[in-house]
Amino acid sequence: MENSHAETEKRSRLTSKGKETRARIVAAAAELMFDRGVAGTSVEDVQKAAKVSASQLYHYFKEKRELVLAVIAYQTEAVLQAQQQLLEELDSFEALRAWCDAIIELQRMRQCKGGCPIGSLASELSEQEPEARVELAEGFARWERSIRTGLRSMQERGELAAEADPDRLALGLLASLQGGLLLTQVRRDTEPLRAALDMAFNYIRSFAAGVRD
Repeated sequence: MENSHAETEKRSRLTSKGKETRARIVAAAAELMFDRGVAGTSVEDVQKAAKVSASQLYHYFKEKRELVLAVIAYQTEAVLQAQQQLLEELDSFEALRAWCDAIIELQRMRQCKGGCPIGSLASELSEQEPEARVELAEGFARWERSIRTGLRSMQERGELAAEADPDRLALGLLASLQGGLLLTQVRRDTEPLRAALDMAFNYIRSFAAGVRD
């Protein structure tokens, strides 16, 4: 994305101390926006949480919109990094089940609060901020690609039937995850997430080699 490339180039020109300060600001903003929402988080709130002056904050982010875009990038990396090992090994039904169970356990540990860091931003920003929507769509696309890569590996090994469509299965699984996370957040109960992931998993499992012969 053009904006992402520009931001990367801009960050590359920062000193080590500058990068640390910027990272602290973004991390503070991400935490506040996850807890309060974007609309409920002011620039002044971020300034206080990051323990920086107004001039420091505006040195890195000229307006709140720039900070929000940085938070989207931060949350995307955080979500994918937290799942990296499981996603890299997502090449068997056992690994797929383990990934589903890990996400359910994470929500249980969070007491079902907050939902998906990327999904929460998407629900708040997609209709009001076109640039943010594009960045969020790319974040979801990266997540989907990681799932799809694992499913394709299963198909290449013959564990997943040739007639299975990894693209559609990956998209369906991610959509099930997002819907399950939303209902789990509303109900403060992991059962909706478990039900959504179980149904998606069982559907993918129905394409196990030999099952449909």
